Amino acid sequence: MKKATKSKSKAPKHGSKSKKASKPAEAETAGAEKPKAEGSGKLSCLDAAVEMLKAKGESMRCKDMITAMAEQKLWTSNAPTPHATLYSAILREITTKGNQSRFNKTDRGHFTLNA
Repeated sequence: MKKATKSKSKAPKHGSKSKKASKPAEAETAGAEKPKAEGSGKLSCLDAAVEMLKAKGESMRCKDMITAMAEQKLWTSNAPTPHATLYSAILREITTKGNQSRFNKTDRGHFTLNA
């Protein structure tokens, strides 16, 4: 016959107040745009993507935007998959800003500027 043993876990119970408070300041600033450095002359990846979409005038894939940014020396990266990072950042902006986003997803993997 087996005896029932009590768990000696030191994890707090669900209703416990010992948990750290969540970070409300982080949630408030999540949708805010970062201030651009004055006089630095460097664009962020998203800002460079906006410039590429303005110049092209039609929908583009992230990989094509990254290639064009590098050719025009607007933005470069040594990361192995900068197109995936750009794709994720554009989707995050669309999700957080909704209709106020600078981008619009037109097709799978294709984006245009939001009118």
